[in-house]
Amino acid sequence: MKHLPKNLLCFSHLRWDFVYQRPQHLLTRFAKHTAVYFLEEPIFASTDVPYLTFSQRMPNLWVCVPHLPQREATDVNQQLRELIQVFFANKEPQEFTFWYYTPMALKFTDHLTPGLTVYDCMDELSAFKFAPEELKNLEKELFDRADVVFTGGASLFEAKKLQHRNTYLFPSSIDKQHFARARTKRHEAADQAKLSGPIIGFYGVIDERFDIELIREIAQARPAWNIVLIGPVVKIDPAQLPQHANIHYLGARSYDQLPSYLAGWDVALIPFLLNESTRFISPTKTPEYLAGGKPVVSTPIRDVVSPYGERGLVSIAQTAEEFISAIEGWLGGSNKDWLSEVDLFLDTSSWDLTCAGMTEAMVETLNQKTWILPFTQGVTGVQIAL
Repeated sequence: MKHLPKNLLCFSHLRWDFVYQRPQHLLTRFAKHTAVYFLEEPIFASTDVPYLTFSQRMPNLWVCVPHLPQREATDVNQQLRELIQVFFANKEPQEFTFWYYTPMALKFTDHLTPGLTVYDCMDELSAFKFAPEELKNLEKELFDRADVVFTGGASLFEAKKLQHRNTYLFPSSIDKQHFARARTKRHEAADQAKLSGPIIGFYGVIDERFDIELIREIAQARPAWNIVLIGPVVKIDPAQLPQHANIHYLGARSYDQLPSYLAGWDVALIPFLLNESTRFISPTKTPEYLAGGKPVVSTPIRDVVSPYGERGLVSIAQTAEEFISAIEGWLGGSNKDWLSEVDLFLDTSSWDLTCAGMTEAMVETLNQKTWILPFTQGVTGVQIAL
């Protein structure tokens, strides 16, 4: 039996310090067993020479940031390719797992042959606002190169499984102990605790997927409710956001702070639009809200409807009137057995189990790759302990 490469290099379209989500959950766990390098997209600065900075976040995890001259003055992908060459100056690519979150990284890594190539497809990036035109073609190339593909939700799995023979479903998971702190209100954040009346909350990125009008209508219809929105505003004009006395924009909060806000909520929201950008999403916040013991009302996002809505763990609504009715039902204390059913469902879900399952799939893939591909191709003879 072969062992996984001793290093992992992740290519991400998301910054490590943006929002703590799937990449951070997985890579911090992999870093307990292997050296992890998280390569962010470049920062364009006042420099004549491109360079990489390394920030150590764990004993075995580094965030790597390319710094490039101003975009107009350079070939970005050529500069990144040169920085990758510098990164591998004293390293062997075969001693690395390449872990892709963005197919765009192929534009500066397609000349390298790692020991294992993983595509962890957490979103349909081509459907997002401002997505590059070449993204779909690069994803096809990544499917050709990848040894194994993971998907972050059931709808993505259905869409991608026919594009790669070795595709696995690993849906959004949770750190139950972390969010269970929200079940005790004494942990509530001070700036939220001063609010009087029911608190209806959301945390996450506020972007083109967010249903602004839904929030506006709920706030207008129920002025006694406090609507707390936590998270950065990106890709939309903040001036378009509804402004009412009972809507509270608290900005970004760290992952460690989220349970202290969730603790004071009466109901949690997933107010996403139904469009191409949300067709394949599987919101990680769904099980996190539930682990915090909070009722959830969501628009009919496919990966929320199944399994959460079908099992009665989450209320599904579409119009403002339906949201208000569902929220009022939860405020009235409906479904006394709901929380025990939630806990029973969540017992089988954790990021530790997800990481273990992915590791097993990777090892199995590498073992199959060993005898399928000739040793002379240079990707199969590495036996390095995990």
